[in-house]
Amino acid sequence: MTYEEILRAAQAAEAAIGTAETAIVLGSGLGDYGETFENVRRIKYTDLPGFPASTAPGHAGEFIAGEKNGKRVLIMNGRFHMYEGFDLSQIVLPIRVLKLLGVKNLILTNAAGGVNMDFRPGDLMMITDYINLTGKSPLTGPNMAEFGPRFPDVSHVFTPTLQAACREAAEQMGLSIKEGVYCWMPGPCYETPAEIRMIRTLGADAVGMSTVPDAMAACHAGMNVLGLSCITNMAAGILDQPITHQEVLETGKRIQAEFRALIDHILEKI
Repeated sequence: MTYEEILRAAQAAEAAIGTAETAIVLGSGLGDYGETFENVRRIKYTDLPGFPASTAPGHAGEFIAGEKNGKRVLIMNGRFHMYEGFDLSQIVLPIRVLKLLGVKNLILTNAAGGVNMDFRPGDLMMITDYINLTGKSPLTGPNMAEFGPRFPDVSHVFTPTLQAACREAAEQMGLSIKEGVYCWMPGPCYETPAEIRMIRTLGADAVGMSTVPDAMAACHAGMNVLGLSCITNMAAGILDQPITHQEVLETGKRIQAEFRALIDHILEKI
């Protein structure tokens, strides 16, 4: 997509929901978080020029604007994935629209499979870094200088000050959160046991099918980024049981209150 096309989408979104400095991307099983905000305004992705329709279960496909504790926040209720057949420029379109809506702080959430043998379903993990095993990047092609440089530095994609705020929030809650590396795989198949052994050897602690392109686009655009994974299942080969999306959604629902509370505390500190 061209910068002009992204700008048109951002202008339409601003007219519908306004602007804010902080935004949250809600992953699988976390879509109800937007219901906890006040003075809510919404717009479906499909009502914005150039936006496709989200097809992933548990992803409503809408922007939400709302207020909590006097702070205005924009919410992406659902995201796009490569396994849905979308081009990477479409996948990161909402992130670039958020940048044009004034967002400086971006909280990315997802449901992920546990690769680290010390993890358990229901754990929350703060993402410290990522591994991209898709061989693809949303920054491939002509650079959009309006967003960032041709060769962005990705030494600190996840912002240390936001990570410190997350640690402080968890400590005040008495919540023990994990920290680790997230590996992006293309999906839609869950990974094989052999792939999980490889991913663990490479240093990943969790695996999923999203988040990394969002983080790359946000980093390119100079946004502060925090990544949070809900470990909804153990990855293939760890437990002798099949992996289903229903399990992902059910675990996300089970720890929804805890995840919401953590994000609430983090928002207070940003």
